Amino acid sequence: MADPLLSVEDLHTRFDTRDGTVRAVDGVSFEVDRGETVCLVGESGSGKTVTCESVTKLVPMPPGEITGGRIVFDGEDLTERSEEQLRVVRGNRIAHVFQNPQSALDLVYTVGEQLVEAVQFHRDVGDAAARRRAVDLLERVGIPKAPTRVDDYPHQFSGGMRQRAVIAMALASDPDLLVADEPTTALDVTIEAQILDLLADLQAERDMAVLFVTHDLGVVAEIADRVVVMYGGKVMERGDVHEVFDRPSHPYTRALLDCLPGQGRDLQPIGGSLADPVDPPSGCRFHPRCPHATDECRRDGQPPLRTVGGTQQASCVYYRPDRDESVVLGETTSTRGGDR
Repeated sequence: MADPLLSVEDLHTRFDTRDGTVRAVDGVSFEVDRGETVCLVGESGSGKTVTCESVTKLVPMPPGEITGGRIVFDGEDLTERSEEQLRVVRGNRIAHVFQNPQSALDLVYTVGEQLVEAVQFHRDVGDAAARRRAVDLLERVGIPKAPTRVDDYPHQFSGGMRQRAVIAMALASDPDLLVADEPTTALDVTIEAQILDLLADLQAERDMAVLFVTHDLGVVAEIADRVVVMYGGKVMERGDVHEVFDRPSHPYTRALLDCLPGQGRDLQPIGGSLADPVDPPSGCRFHPRCPHATDECRRDGQPPLRTVGGTQQASCVYYRPDRDESVVLGETTSTRGGDR
């Protein structure tokens, strides 16, 4: 098999604050293959965004610091690259789409001016060619009357149109990997569906890999090939999305799925609070909220990821050979939607 496009290996990212050291990403590993969509999922504060920002060193340093691990992109370890070398990759081969499109667009310049700047940053073309490319990009992401709207300011675009414009800027360089950090969170469900369909179409056209951050398992069910479930800066479960949804193997994954509507039973909120990133619990990060926690879960560090079937792995003591995994598996009900 071909090597993955992106391989994150035992990544550690921390922030030094007045309250102490925040271990935002604490030993995270996953892979993204060419042309596939991998979703990072978990509650707010699980470390998803910091993981993505660490890939191209967008984490502000200081107070942030990548203290360990490797980030291998197309065979090159990005953690060993200088800031100047990273500029060749960042925004060019790896592009980011952020959650709030308003913050990604400068309100005093037209959308077209900002797109032209993005095009010329990555391509040696003149103003006229860059403007044509800007219009083409807007048309491709579904902006109506693009030759006219290209001269509008961001405030003249709706929220959905602004997000499309941000996606157009990210595509200006024809990236190999698109990192999308909750790009549909602020949009209504109709616009969200349009954006997700757009990303799927663009991905299919370009054989582009997508690393998608979300807390919405409904979105994951629609778009993901593989899923990485994070909690407290650690990976709780990962694997093929069909396997994870059909047989959620970590208590945290099951708790997230129990929060989804439309499963024929009452919604089950997750009790307790997210782990303190400055003073995380000993043992498994999820044990204070886990109904199956044992003394071993509380004292022996985060359990290693163990294979539980196919590509699926879970970080739970119940998958040791001497334990009964049926305790945490229980009854399974698939919540996976139809394929794209």
